Amino acid sequence: MITGADSSEISSVKSFLHDQFKIKDLGCLNYFLGIEVHYSDSGVFLHQRKFILDLLDDFHCSDVSLVLCPLELFAKLKAHVGDPLPKPDVYRSLIGKLNFLTHTRPDICFVVQHLSQFLQSPCLPHMQAALHVLRYLKGTSDCGIFFNNSSDLSLTICCDSDWVACINTKRSMSGYCVFLGGSLVVWKSKKQPVVSVSSSKAEYRAMRKVVAELAWLSHLLSYLGLHSSLIPLFWDSQAAIHIAKNLVFYDRTKHIELDFHLVRAKLAEGLIHLLHTSSSSQLADIFTKSLGGAAHHGFLSKLGVLSPSNLGEGGVRDIPPTLD
Repeated sequence: MITGADSSEISSVKSFLHDQFKIKDLGCLNYFLGIEVHYSDSGVFLHQRKFILDLLDDFHCSDVSLVLCPLELFAKLKAHVGDPLPKPDVYRSLIGKLNFLTHTRPDICFVVQHLSQFLQSPCLPHMQAALHVLRYLKGTSDCGIFFNNSSDLSLTICCDSDWVACINTKRSMSGYCVFLGGSLVVWKSKKQPVVSVSSSKAEYRAMRKVVAELAWLSHLLSYLGLHSSLIPLFWDSQAAIHIAKNLVFYDRTKHIELDFHLVRAKLAEGLIHLLHTSSSSQLADIFTKSLGGAAHHGFLSKLGVLSPSNLGEGGVRDIPPTLD
């Protein structure tokens, strides 16, 4: 795939590659590795509708009833609880395909991470939860992720954690999302590697992870000629913000590993700017826990997870607009 704003330079690269490898120019990008690409007047829309429909057909879920969220709100899945699956490879195959689907569906990132914990010894409740995800996907099969064509290239970060989210290991969940000019470009849902003794420690560990990612991303953008500073990082934990900003090392925080104070270093350098947001407005919530139907769908449009009908009057088309 080749992209850019200079059509002559693109043609030059194509000619060079053709001289070396005898490539075939397939024209505008429409389909790549199961990801479909469509264009509108306001940006680019990526989705995997065909992949979802094939997935529903493979697991005999084409006629199932629909659900509003990918995981039941109070679902508590445990390891080795329930009847073992006679064919665990079927469960592993399904989770692997759902994991591939997260390339354009960040809304299922948390549940896929959650179900991946049980790949070694999947049981009946785990398979039922995985099939529940398919019921959710059936009702949202045309949804994908939208990248706008705004000239604004500023970064915005949202990050959150859920303390002791894993009932099997007592570890907390970290989740974050990074927006470039209002378009979601990075997202993550991951269980923390150690047990945190308090919610503030779990929040601070999650903050350190996203700041490390942000430092790398900022370096990459700087290489491309886009320099960033005072990047807003939205958090709903006043305690974690206080730990990051307070240079006095209290006894209650001295056991936090020194490398986690990368947050303080980047704050002092002026790379990030910590801002408090309410829990109800924390977009990263969708990456740390299961939400109710109304809250879940309320976050989708803010994350840029849309259907073609939400793209405005221009809709989508197969041929991209001409680059000036």
